[in-house]
Amino acid sequence: MDDGKPTEPKAKWWSRPSPGPATADEAPATAPAQPAGSAQAPASAEAPTTTLPPAAHGAPEAHGPGGTSVAPEAHAPHDAPEAPAVPDAPHDAPAPQPLHEPDPYGTPPYGGPGPWAPAPPVQRPTPAHGTPVPPPYAGTNGAGMSVAPPPPAPQDSHPPAPQWQSYDPWGAPRQPLVTQPGPPLPDGRRKNRRGAMLIGALLLALVAGGIGGGIGAYIERNGGLTSVELPQDERDGGGRAPDSVAGIAASALPSVVTLHVSGATESGTGTGFVLDDRGHILTNNHVVAPAGSSGEITVTFSGGETATAEVVGKDSGYDLAVVKVSGVSGLKPLPLGNSDNVQVGDPVVAIGAPFDLSNTVTSGIISAKDRPITAGGEKGDGSDVSYVNALQTDAPINPGNSGGPLVDTDAHVIGINSAIRAADSGSAGEGGQAGSIGLGFAIPINQGKRVAEQLINNGKATHPVIGVTLDMKYTGDGAKVGGSAQGSSPVTAGGPADKAGIEADDVVTEVDGERVHSGEELIVKIRSHRPGDRLELTVTRGGKDLSITLTLGSATGT
Repeated sequence: MDDGKPTEPKAKWWSRPSPGPATADEAPATAPAQPAGSAQAPASAEAPTTTLPPAAHGAPEAHGPGGTSVAPEAHAPHDAPEAPAVPDAPHDAPAPQPLHEPDPYGTPPYGGPGPWAPAPPVQRPTPAHGTPVPPPYAGTNGAGMSVAPPPPAPQDSHPPAPQWQSYDPWGAPRQPLVTQPGPPLPDGRRKNRRGAMLIGALLLALVAGGIGGGIGAYIERNGGLTSVELPQDERDGGGRAPDSVAGIAASALPSVVTLHVSGATESGTGTGFVLDDRGHILTNNHVVAPAGSSGEITVTFSGGETATAEVVGKDSGYDLAVVKVSGVSGLKPLPLGNSDNVQVGDPVVAIGAPFDLSNTVTSGIISAKDRPITAGGEKGDGSDVSYVNALQTDAPINPGNSGGPLVDTDAHVIGINSAIRAADSGSAGEGGQAGSIGLGFAIPINQGKRVAEQLINNGKATHPVIGVTLDMKYTGDGAKVGGSAQGSSPVTAGGPADKAGIEADDVVTEVDGERVHSGEELIVKIRSHRPGDRLELTVTRGGKDLSITLTLGSATGT
């Protein structure tokens, strides 16, 4: 049964151009479906109406009440006469064809619908009589301006239906709200406002800067806004073993002093250690030599106390000297050990003031014993040359350590630090290395004790001698006695060598079974003994080896 509705498929909301030409006055309208049998409402536009053909390719079509098609509504005044209804298009009317062939690539508007196709046209409905209509729209436009409602329609026998709200969901958006500036203020008020804002900004910046500076200072002083405490070992360190380096240093340091010597032409710094409670201090001769006969010697103790010292006695051959301080109490003598009991590899500790750095402690071992060395010789006449049968150590010794103690694990003195070997046997001024390279030499304390006692008691020390003149230019192995010269003999008449039968040109090759390679080495070995000691010498004469025993004589040193 036909209910008056078109039999073609229902229109879909796809945007497709309507068939046939369209004029500027035509605007399609959409009417909601009305129940069957209801009266058809007259159109509210006086524009001519045309029958719309059936939708082609899915174009939308509008139906009025009872399934009839309605004409587009044109905007007209409210008092326009009613337009007649448009009858339904015949079902057998041929469908209009598009002006162009469909686009095979689907490009709108001639192909299939695309995502950018325009929205469907707005169809405005014509309500039936008696249908409630919302009141006319009153309000503001997009710019905030008031819009008055339209004037009422004139009264007649057939009052027109109230108008629907003119709302177009696809129409152009309303203008955004724009704040319109008010009238300009007078120049004085605008300047005052601007100045107040500037002053406020400056005050705010000052306050913020003060607060930031205070926070920064607090963070810098306290390490942050929160307190940080790092974990630490809270165990008591306690003491150290007496034979450890720390224990040895703690025991020996109170007895070690630093000497500052100044003279008429030169000055120097060295080290010494306390021998007794009467104020005698043992050091090297080359430490006190710059003072001469009128110089000044100042002694600084480990605790910082200072005192003036004077020379008691000195000996250049042994490179030892004794000075004494007066008016000082509470002195702690440093115990003396026995250097004859020292073995190679024994641990030792050296204490001194290298480069005037007082109370410096270094450690090492005994590297060798009975190492014959000579030191001094700056004068050129040999009067300042010292001959030492030294203890060699690798404990770092530097300028300023001279005269300081070399102690064993019992903190007993076994040597007096006296010399070092430079890298190229040169001084710092001559391009040599003045610092330690691990070759340090100390006078054995047994020899130092004997010389110190003689210097304290007599002001001078005695040297053991054999009574011969050696040929120091001899390059062969051994120590050669000088040749006879006209009117003189290299062997002192009535001396120990003369009494033992040594002759000119003899070569001494051994002393007490120890090999001798040079004249300096023979002197060193002899001076390691006391006057009156008996020595066994091996002498080569005319290609034959002879064994000779002699007793050492004595000579006063300088």
